[in-house]
Amino acid sequence: MIVTVMQPAYLPWLGYFERIARSDLFISLDHVNMDANSKTKFANRNKIRTSDGWTWLTVPVRSKGLHENLMLDKIEIENSISWRRKHWRSIEANYRRAPYFGDTAPRLSEIFDREWTHLVPMCDAWHTLFCELLGLTTQTIKSSTLPIRSEKQQLILDLCREKGATTYVSGPFGRDYLNPGDFSDAGIELVFHDYAHPTYAQAHDGFQPYMSALDLLLNHGPAALDILRTNRPFSRS
Repeated sequence: MIVTVMQPAYLPWLGYFERIARSDLFISLDHVNMDANSKTKFANRNKIRTSDGWTWLTVPVRSKGLHENLMLDKIEIENSISWRRKHWRSIEANYRRAPYFGDTAPRLSEIFDREWTHLVPMCDAWHTLFCELLGLTTQTIKSSTLPIRSEKQQLILDLCREKGATTYVSGPFGRDYLNPGDFSDAGIELVFHDYAHPTYAQAHDGFQPYMSALDLLLNHGPAALDILRTNRPFSRS
């Protein structure tokens, strides 16, 4: 059983889905504090391609008075700001000439048409849609549904044990806090996913990596899964 664990994300990027594609089970880590690291914070934002390069699409959340206590499964969206209309118009303006925009637009606008009150259910909707469009069938469960409430490395290890993992696929930053010896003692192989980003034709001249997977889907449709796969071996250190 190959398991990977990631926080839910808004319009996730390619590496997120390639990790899922190479796993038997994806655990959406939705019961912890939202990642505050500017390099890895994607629960409420992601990038899309523009004629000038790229731009952030950020979902406003209610954080006043909460400081660092932003539990993902409790975060409310700030709907006093017209973010849904702004995001949809930005996507429409920048991708209307993309080959698969016409086919995909109704599915995208359907999600933007809903007034979401909380962040995670909205992220779950994008996750489900993107997996469907990519043809991914990896099982997904939410950490909030499991009886595990440890923290940091122990949380990841306990989630893996709970679901009978034989291999845990970590992102590259896992090297900073995961102890390989603890996984080895538990009979779980620890490997790291160092994603090699592909180059592909985009709707605008030049190439910008690390966009939302939406960019690849709208430009390449059914070929997207083959393009995002790298077949690069996992690293064990």
